[in-house]
Amino acid sequence: MSDKPYPETYYAGAYWGPRKESPEACAQRAADFLNLLAPADPFLAHWYKPAKSQKDARKHPLMPPDLTTLTELFRRGVNREKGGPVFADLGFTFWFDNGGPTGDCAALRIKCGDYCGTSPNSCVLKLPWRGPNADRVLTATVLVHAMRSMALAWEPDWALATSSAYENEYPEPDSAPFSLGWVTYLSHRFGRVPPLPAPVRIEPVDDKGMLIVLTPERFTMTNADHVMLARRVRELLARAGLMPSVIPK
Repeated sequence: MSDKPYPETYYAGAYWGPRKESPEACAQRAADFLNLLAPADPFLAHWYKPAKSQKDARKHPLMPPDLTTLTELFRRGVNREKGGPVFADLGFTFWFDNGGPTGDCAALRIKCGDYCGTSPNSCVLKLPWRGPNADRVLTATVLVHAMRSMALAWEPDWALATSSAYENEYPEPDSAPFSLGWVTYLSHRFGRVPPLPAPVRIEPVDDKGMLIVLTPERFTMTNADHVMLARRVRELLARAGLMPSVIPK
């Protein structure tokens, strides 16, 4: 057995409550998101349709976004029992990636149009964890851009870019879907973000909500100061009523 530690991995995700939307509406939001995300870094500017192999996928790029193609992908991702009826209230799901090898790949999983309320709609971006792409992408600058793109395109209730190691060490209870990340977005509908201790930065996202950036450098579980800061900020947000136990309908 190897004693080499596992790398600290990261992802970004946006989440919102019940929202009835057509495949066409979901496709438009997805196109808006991909266009907004692309300037963040060249690594996040190319995506491919789902395929059996990387070679096949590269024959079918999703950039620039084509609404007809995206609409069809959402239609195919409708929830149904095998050979049975469609569950329209569960919305549409599909996932795709940018064609890189394991560890040096970005992937997107999107669930849109769910209005039954049993689980949130979401846009989850899995980030690379090794190589020069990870070194460039896992920065506050790129992740703030990604969070802002998610907030503008999907209009979520909340979003975060976080370390999976931190999330595993400090999980929220099942009844509380909201949690804090290295970068966190909160919709204005939940209230006003209170003053937070340095080096935390707070940025508005148009008239939709606020971004909270814990540290300018990469947030890691191995840095005790980062962990202590995250727990303090989470406490202050909870005290201000900004870590609600449910996503409102």
